Amino acid sequence: MSTLPDTLIGRCRRALRHLLTGSSLGRRCFPPATLTAIAAAIAEGETRHRAEVRLIVEPALAFGAAFDNLSNRDRARTLFAQYGVWDTEENCGVLIYVNLASREVDIVADRNVGRLIADSEWQAVCRTMTTGFARGDFHDSTLAALRQLTELLQRHFPANGARPNQLSNEAVIL
Repeated sequence: MSTLPDTLIGRCRRALRHLLTGSSLGRRCFPPATLTAIAAAIAEGETRHRAEVRLIVEPALAFGAAFDNLSNRDRARTLFAQYGVWDTEENCGVLIYVNLASREVDIVADRNVGRLIADSEWQAVCRTMTTGFARGDFHDSTLAALRQLTELLQRHFPANGARPNQLSNEAVIL
């Protein structure tokens, strides 16, 4: 009797987890009060640094993408381009991407910001969120991560006067 290769079993499990994760999960984890607080935290942070921050939450990948093993990082890069996070005056866009089914957070930063901040610092921000999410605390852990991110960006990319807001501060729930 032959068994399926472990990679195929893993891909099937992953795809099934994404398929069974309902689209309403995003709204349950990020209700209106949390979304309002996130937008306010992003707006306040952008007064202290020159970066443009965007947060996108996706409850789950499409079945085919999950089965094909699309990585969280690759999905984040796709959304970075799709939502124009790269299209800022100083090449200073930062995307925080949350995939609830995968329980993963990724940060994609445009070149002017990305080269100033070490991977370990980005990972610490992601860990703040994933640790809180594991406890079911989406509100406070997201706000704590945004404060952490603001501190990093302020240190490495400080504000230098008033400038227009180039990206919406509102979180996107896909």
